[in-house]
Amino acid sequence: MKQEPAQSCQAEACSLQTCLSANTYSPEKCDAHLKRLYQCCSKLYQDRAENNGTEGVNGSDQETISTACPMPRVVERWLKNHP
Repeated sequence: MKQEPAQSCQAEACSLQTCLSANTYSPEKCDAHLKRLYQCCSKLYQDRAENNGTEGVNGSDQETISTACPMPRVVERWLKNHP
């Protein structure tokens, strides 16, 4: 039986969704929430890589890490473009 996905970064994802809903889906008003989510996801991926090698870091088993996080390369690219 498959385990449920980890709930890491779920609070940040919910906060972002609440902000987007309250601001009629104007992403520019929710950049701080998005940044917090991506920082959480980045830390999650880094911790996973440190604990288990690089297995899964390219997104192949991302869903087992957290349902709230996009693929690692998306997180890395966004954070690089939004310092």
